[in-house]
Amino acid sequence: MDSVFLAEIPWPEAERRIAAGAPVFLPLGATEQHGHHMALGVDVVIPTAIAERAARAVGGLVAPTVPYGNRSQPRTGGGPAFAGTLNLTAHTFALIVRDIICELYRQKAHKIVVINGHYENIAPSVEGIELALDHLGRDRVGDLTILRMDHWDLVQPQTIDRIFPDGYPGIELEHASVIETSLMMALRPELVDLSKALHDGPAQFKPYDRYPRPMEEVPPSGVLSMTEGSSAEKGEWLLADCHERIVEIIHVEFGKGKTR
Repeated sequence: MDSVFLAEIPWPEAERRIAAGAPVFLPLGATEQHGHHMALGVDVVIPTAIAERAARAVGGLVAPTVPYGNRSQPRTGGGPAFAGTLNLTAHTFALIVRDIICELYRQKAHKIVVINGHYENIAPSVEGIELALDHLGRDRVGDLTILRMDHWDLVQPQTIDRIFPDGYPGIELEHASVIETSLMMALRPELVDLSKALHDGPAQFKPYDRYPRPMEEVPPSGVLSMTEGSSAEKGEWLLADCHERIVEIIHVEFGKGKTR
């Protein structure tokens, strides 16, 4: 079996590849609204696909993606008011990340790459890694290296300039907008229907959060910026940047060459 997905191979093959030094990718996603024009699983599809491409290039394995994310916030994900958005608390999310890392290390995985696809997962994913190191014992895991990255940080500045010649709104407002829509058009076009995009953004948020009453500034569609200009071609530019940068990072951190 030539799959890079851990869940798709028998355990002896998983054991063999991990023993041979295969990096294990852990994608972190979310089930969250992405406007009228895209499926709820955007934050699962994108980091999983990026991890798969990188794993094929470096002889790695992709662990099952965590499909639920830390609480969606109005200014970065539209918030919890939209149907279908399923939230985990930061504490729960961090513990899930901790346990998966500890289990991978128990099975002799010493090269772990965490690829995040949901903005609100940033802090709790860091906490999950720290908790794993606390649990394992920092003085006992000298053979373990964990890399953590958010896929949007891997995109080259010149690519952002090509996509946003009139100015980049920032990753916070890019929720369900050009970057994610273009990536999905390249990866899973059947989950995108631009004819349903309402173009009711961009959001104009105040510089503070308010609880528990949701902020009226969230566009009714849930799209925080705009979808105009999205294309599969731009999605491929973004994917190419992510792939190239991840492979480069892994070669630097773990050494060159495939493990299988």
